[in-house]
Amino acid sequence: LWFSDFYDHAVKTVDLDGRVETKVVLDDQPSGLGWLPDGRMLIVAMHQRAVLRMEYDALVVHAELSGVATFHCNDMLVDRIGRAYVGNFGFDLDAAITGGDFAGALAAYDGAALARVDPLGAVHTVAAGLRFPNGMVLTPDGGTLIVAESLGRRLTAFDVGIDGSLTNQRVWAELDATPDGICLDE
Repeated sequence: LWFSDFYDHAVKTVDLDGRVETKVVLDDQPSGLGWLPDGRMLIVAMHQRAVLRMEYDALVVHAELSGVATFHCNDMLVDRIGRAYVGNFGFDLDAAITGGDFAGALAAYDGAALARVDPLGAVHTVAAGLRFPNGMVLTPDGGTLIVAESLGRRLTAFDVGIDGSLTNQRVWAELDATPDGICLDE
């Protein structure tokens, strides 16, 4: 199992016997992980607002997201052809929590955009106004992307176009909880 330990600034693995191994150390907090079809790993660098790519034993910038992400980047989903969908906070969540007016900060929150990074690194805004887009999944046919909107307390679905565009935004499920990372079963 591969995972991001953003407190330790590292990407790690754990095996079935519980042995943890550090695979990559970053000078940022890693978040979403994914792999290109050729096996190269992609890592979201939260504060840098970038997707990094592992090239042999070095990290390089795969895509710069500050034109789409208005605050820290977060989870990522990579589809089977190598397009990465990346969410971001959309605002300074820590300042809102510690500032004493979380309700006011939420009321002023316009939402966040979802970025699509094409396999060669081109960046596109594919959705806007999402309430803290977090974990994402694709249906097995690749035709529907579902994103967890943590501050919206819902799962939102989009139709995925052949070019990776997202259309037909709709509520997949209203929740009584705050969704985060998600998976899709049969």
